[in-house]
Amino acid sequence: MDSTRLRNIAIIAHVDHGKTTLVDAMLRHTKTVRGAMLPEGALIMDSMDLEREKGITIRAKNCSLRYGEHKINIVDTPGHADFGGEVERTLRMVDGALLLVDAKEGPMPQTKFVLRKAIGLGLPVIVVVNKIDRPDARIDDVVNRTFDLFAELNASSVQLDFPIVYTSATQGTATRDPAKPGTDVSALFETIIERIPSPTVKPEEPLQLLVLALAYDAYKGKMGIGKIHAGSLRTRQPILRLTPDGRREAGTVTAVLAYQGLERIVVDDADCGEIVAVAGFEEIGIGDTITDPERPVQLPHVAIEEPTLRMTFAVNKSPFAGREGRYVTSRALRERLTKELETNVALRMADTDRADTFLVSGRGELHLAVLIETMRREGFELEVSQPEVVYRDIEGVQCEPYEMLSIDVPAAYQGVIIEELGRRRGELQELAQTPSGGELHAEYLITTRGLLGLKSRLLKQTRGTAVIHHVFDAYEPLVDTLPPSEPHGSLVSTEDGVSTAYALLNAQDRGELFIGPGVPVYQGMVVGQASRDRDVDLNICKQKKLTNVRSETAETTEMITLPREMTLELCLEYLGPDELLEVTPKSLRIRKRIADPKRRLRAQRAEGP
Repeated sequence: MDSTRLRNIAIIAHVDHGKTTLVDAMLRHTKTVRGAMLPEGALIMDSMDLEREKGITIRAKNCSLRYGEHKINIVDTPGHADFGGEVERTLRMVDGALLLVDAKEGPMPQTKFVLRKAIGLGLPVIVVVNKIDRPDARIDDVVNRTFDLFAELNASSVQLDFPIVYTSATQGTATRDPAKPGTDVSALFETIIERIPSPTVKPEEPLQLLVLALAYDAYKGKMGIGKIHAGSLRTRQPILRLTPDGRREAGTVTAVLAYQGLERIVVDDADCGEIVAVAGFEEIGIGDTITDPERPVQLPHVAIEEPTLRMTFAVNKSPFAGREGRYVTSRALRERLTKELETNVALRMADTDRADTFLVSGRGELHLAVLIETMRREGFELEVSQPEVVYRDIEGVQCEPYEMLSIDVPAAYQGVIIEELGRRRGELQELAQTPSGGELHAEYLITTRGLLGLKSRLLKQTRGTAVIHHVFDAYEPLVDTLPPSEPHGSLVSTEDGVSTAYALLNAQDRGELFIGPGVPVYQGMVVGQASRDRDVDLNICKQKKLTNVRSETAETTEMITLPREMTLELCLEYLGPDELLEVTPKSLRIRKRIADPKRRLRAQRAEGP
């Protein structure tokens, strides 16, 4: 098609600011999809079950739509910090971006992260102020803060002159004047066509395509995704792959796939400026250049983000192993992790000295948690260790990752936040209250070590009101003054059996329970958190001798406190160095590495204080 009628855009935003909902509104407006095809409230672009449940985008997705005579390729990028690498690579495929900000919250840490990347690449940006129908919206304040952010990030004069569109993604409306509500999203489309340039095309030059994402097809194999910077692509065309480390591999295009609506469709050819998927090489990686073998031109490669956390993935060896999962062998575990590496480019896997245990590294707790949750839903059983920080040697200096932390919390908990972050050696960057004085916004620069276990602790200290986000900042020299990780004591079962109400009633005086009555347990299984910083071994299966007057259940059940709900993320945060998390399709169980309490005590004494 005529390249002047083509627009390639990315939508970037902080998590939960409505980016995916806005894309859905655009798709529905252009009748790319029909609302009747989906359940009420379903998000089209969030195709993974985990995405729908968590309300976040995990994997960047492409789609295309037609607005009049124009074709618009849209990439809905991840909004969580752990998937920030995908954001950066996505921005290199497009010619402009929509920056979505919440009409109440305004720019947030992730907003700053993605905007810095867009500005650094020289992309024109359209600011979209979303959720203007909120009763607590502060539109003028948000616009001013957004402008200040552009200036802080050294935006050019052209970038500072950004257009603004005001939207309500849930209602499917957009307007350029907040005083005049829109009836649909036409105003957004018109702004995109006017302010986002068409791609720069070089049709006469040799083929140049930089691989910025990967896809896998059972029939076509591994495919590289990117924008055609020069030349064109057609099926059966001879091509050359140039890797960042200088390797060259000749090949032939076996398939070219372009985006049509929500699908990738096979096409005979694709012109300069299009975003496509290319098959033709058995192996292909991020940063590879696909070019003309007669006139090869290598494009500048992009760096893949380095992992900041790692943990072991191993075959489940608990007493309940094999009861709930379909895939329970080391071979199945290795094959699944190897398959994940084909498209999850920020993930790393290494063998250990045990054949059934693998060291897996990722970009953060959520990055690893998403993988674990996906695997358990596929029927895998496994056990994972406590996450630990990945250190790097930079010019002979040992360095550790630092992250920018954002906390929003009721102002009454200001003292709690300052005390806890001070203890963890967090450096305060910003502290502000809302105009009403009811909410506090704080930003800290803190080590990844300092973040471990922070979320669960703050949620407990603030009665679940704290909203916490963080984004990787940089590797800096190791801080040796950071206090050791906070010790925690666990309530540990000494018996195999089923938990009883009588035993739980006695146990809850010694800590907070994770389970209720009637739950199968085994020796060494963690059933709660102790109130003291040491483990407490107890018989959670103990039964009271019954009389003919009143049953045990009738006497005690009403007095048992509800157990703490332990999600996968909270389990990972809770884990201690001597504990493992048993993950199955139906259950999450924390257990001690050494089940027998006497052997465990001897091991602790041997390690010393």
